Amino acid sequence: MKRLSSKIAKAFIITVISGISLSAMAGQNGIVGFDPTKDTATPASKITFNKINPAISMGGAYGDMSKGGHGTFGKFPANFITPFHTHSGAYHGVVISGTMTNPFKGEKNPPSLKPGSYWYVPAKSEHATACVSEQPCQFYFHANSAFDFHPVK
Repeated sequence: MKRLSSKIAKAFIITVISGISLSAMAGQNGIVGFDPTKDTATPASKITFNKINPAISMGGAYGDMSKGGHGTFGKFPANFITPFHTHSGAYHGVVISGTMTNPFKGEKNPPSLKPGSYWYVPAKSEHATACVSEQPCQFYFHANSAFDFHPVK
């Protein structure tokens, strides 16, 4: 438990100091020229990832996560956990690589989520998101609203 507590403290400091802010993400995760009326196929090698803080990178599949509905890829380093937080809107997530957990407030033993696993976070639900494997994690999430991040005090 002490190891997890120090990871949470480190993640909180990184998040607060770096500021997961919408202004830092604005325009970075939208797909320029995306047209929802046209077929689209994007190879993984063409997805541009941008660091939103020293630990977390995001890459857009569609939409602009700072403005509204979007599909976004995320990368976490190995053994990383965010501080507990909420989002204004709900989102759906799928693990692509690594092993993740998504502990909700009060949850003692969140399930391990291996590639192909799914999670859902309702709006304003207190939770953390973690990469608990020795290798980095990648995931995909989508939402009908803009992404925001509100640390729980």
